[in-house]
Amino acid sequence: MNTLTHLWNHKRYRLYLYQAVVLILLGAALFWLGHNTWINLKQRGIQSGFDFLSDTAGFDIGETFLITFDGSQTYWQAFLVGLLNTLKVSLCGLVLASVLGLWVGLGRGSLHPLIKLFCSTYIELIRNVPLMIQLLMWYVLLVEYLPPSTEPYSWFHHFYLSQEGFAYPGFIWLQSPEGNPTLSSHWIWSRPVFDPQGVHTDFNWSPEFLSITLALSLYTSAFIAEIVRAGIQSVARGQIEAAQSLALTPWQIKRWVVLPQAARMITPPLTNQYLNLVKNSSLAVVVGYPDLVNIANTALNQTGRALECIAILMLVYLTLSLVIAWGMNRTNDKVRHYLKKGDDFAPLKLTQRA
Repeated sequence: MNTLTHLWNHKRYRLYLYQAVVLILLGAALFWLGHNTWINLKQRGIQSGFDFLSDTAGFDIGETFLITFDGSQTYWQAFLVGLLNTLKVSLCGLVLASVLGLWVGLGRGSLHPLIKLFCSTYIELIRNVPLMIQLLMWYVLLVEYLPPSTEPYSWFHHFYLSQEGFAYPGFIWLQSPEGNPTLSSHWIWSRPVFDPQGVHTDFNWSPEFLSITLALSLYTSAFIAEIVRAGIQSVARGQIEAAQSLALTPWQIKRWVVLPQAARMITPPLTNQYLNLVKNSSLAVVVGYPDLVNIANTALNQTGRALECIAILMLVYLTLSLVIAWGMNRTNDKVRHYLKKGDDFAPLKLTQRA
């Protein structure tokens, strides 16, 4: 009894107990909801379960990433293609939004009036126009106002932009024919070929991919720019003046003094923007890009397994969000460790290096 009383009086163990009780109640509620849903579906003769994932999909996917797909493959392979397409859009969007947001945020605090005006206008315009409107705007521009593939914009005879998308060169893996030992598998350089019939290429970014990537990147970059600006303003003025006294250039001050200290304030809110970008990628279904949501909608219409398809979407997006949050938390810990390890007076570290 004394041991139980001691544990109950210990704040840490009491919190663990509360959390365990909440988890048990939540698990019981989910089990009750799932059991009742399964009974109601069975009574109405509606099939349920994830066994449909091994059935033949029966539909083609117009755009794939890393792997190929045709209608003879299964639903789970179709979901995998959709997941890879979602990751493709999300990763490209994260990189472009981060780079653009950083530069616009730096320009927002520039002493040059034209640069500051341009960056301020960009931020206010992009942030206050709904993402859906921007997505549709880019899609219409790419599909309606670009030239046809028979008259594309061309750069160096290696890059072509038209209504069919953006064609670019790259390496492809050439597999040797079976039973022919004289030919070995190897990489070859493949570039687009243009003829009167249009552009023929092994590598192409479709208008759907370009529109969702541009919309996500530009929209998120405006919010990242404000985060960068706020982080820069959080750096003590004395740090900048001390760096100026050491005759550092404005770029050196930004690179070695301002940005490392601003990163401590930038990283936490930046995590939310990364999470929003990944979740907003589900809007790709509006322009017909075959992302995970698009594939799930097709599978739902064909099989009627609404709960299962929605559960897959929830699980995937939850997992992606947790992975991004974990990675950004690790990054934030490393930034704090780096700043704590060195001197708080950043310009002094530069003089010590010299």
